[in-house]
Amino acid sequence: MDELRHLFRRAADHAADYRLSLPERPVGVPVDQAVLNEAFAGPLPDAPTPPERVLAELVAAAEPGLVATAGPRYFGFVVGGASPAATAADMLAAGWDQIAFNAVTSPAAVAAETAAGTWLKELLGIPATASAGFVTGGQAANTAGLAAARHQVLADAGWDVERRGLTGAPAVRVFAGAERHATIDRSLRLLGLGTDALRPVPTGPQGAIDPDALAAALRDAGPGPSIVCLQAGNVNTGACDDLRRACDLVHRHGGWAHVDGAFGLWAAASPATRHLVDGLETADSWACDGHKWLNLPYDTAFAFCARPDVHAAAMSYAAAYLVGSGGAPAGADLTAESSRRARGFAVWAGLRELGRDGVAALVERCCALARRFADGLSAAGFEVVNDVVLNQVLVGFGDDARTDRVVAAVQTDGTCWAGGTTWRGRRLMRISVSNATTTEADVDRSVAAIARLAHGIGGELVH
Repeated sequence: MDELRHLFRRAADHAADYRLSLPERPVGVPVDQAVLNEAFAGPLPDAPTPPERVLAELVAAAEPGLVATAGPRYFGFVVGGASPAATAADMLAAGWDQIAFNAVTSPAAVAAETAAGTWLKELLGIPATASAGFVTGGQAANTAGLAAARHQVLADAGWDVERRGLTGAPAVRVFAGAERHATIDRSLRLLGLGTDALRPVPTGPQGAIDPDALAAALRDAGPGPSIVCLQAGNVNTGACDDLRRACDLVHRHGGWAHVDGAFGLWAAASPATRHLVDGLETADSWACDGHKWLNLPYDTAFAFCARPDVHAAAMSYAAAYLVGSGGAPAGADLTAESSRRARGFAVWAGLRELGRDGVAALVERCCALARRFADGLSAAGFEVVNDVVLNQVLVGFGDDARTDRVVAAVQTDGTCWAGGTTWRGRRLMRISVSNATTTEADVDRSVAAIARLAHGIGGELVH
């Protein structure tokens, strides 16, 4: 037992040392992947290896290939760094080694998810009667929401898709903005609806769906099973669809309104940004990530459904040997996983750590820092091409080739890390501010580094 305690403490010390290094650690450094692969490679040993030696070998092999995504100057994707309490709770979850299938396999895991799900719905303005499934990410959350949508729109057409499948079923039309997230398309593939079911709807100047175009598309499509995928937080610009008007249109045509709010749904948690997602409560299902703006550990996301019976009908199953299955929907009944990690402990801890005011402050601070980024880069002579309404900033550095060279230089430099994207036919740097530990000094340091690198690259700025 002393050996186990020592091993776990060593692992915790390594994790803490790494986290404490993040403020000054290079965010991303060039790595020879072949060399890194070789550090992990080699023949599987015949004899057992002492756990403490295994841990030391893992740390030595992994350290050169770690990217400081949890640090304050990582802006490449919409991800946050897991908060202290949430990280500690996740470490406990690993130690407790619970199966969050149902209240028989782990009463505590289900209780944590139930409590945290209630808090999440309060923060996001989702009806208290909605179900909350704890899933791995936006892909799983969108898939669960669209599975519920598929169930209901086909049931309304007199078709039991869970029993009869899709062969011979009425065709389901799926309307989504032209700038939807790619996980929507993959969800349709996974659910057997296929991407041919998509009816892309034009978007406005900032990438939000055009309500008039949506109204025309629904009208022209006529009667039939219809799902509409709306968006809170365009992946490039942060723009949000007019959810109130769009959901009203969908319901007047008898369809199902699903909201992909992977990061943008968190706008509802702050009085300063809540107007951007006005009407979200009128939707039928919602997808939202916790490892993005809420700064929870991977893999944490949520699939909410206004009709828990529909959610469970689309996702749950029962078997004689599964003691406790078939009751009130909970745990695995609301996800596509059975042997589930107890991720609800970290969610509960992260929400307790922040509180309602802390979540609102996190959203507001990241939005303010995104605006600071935009102002600083504009003042340095570069073009910010989007309206910075949330935490997303798009920057151009001249022609596409020059922009790509600037992005590559920033990623190699290590001061900060930002990614590239293509939006409206242009290559741009995409900056996402989502980390709770990012400060004004981090933004200013990053702006200075980007400007230094960009001005050192040949080419002419285009405004």
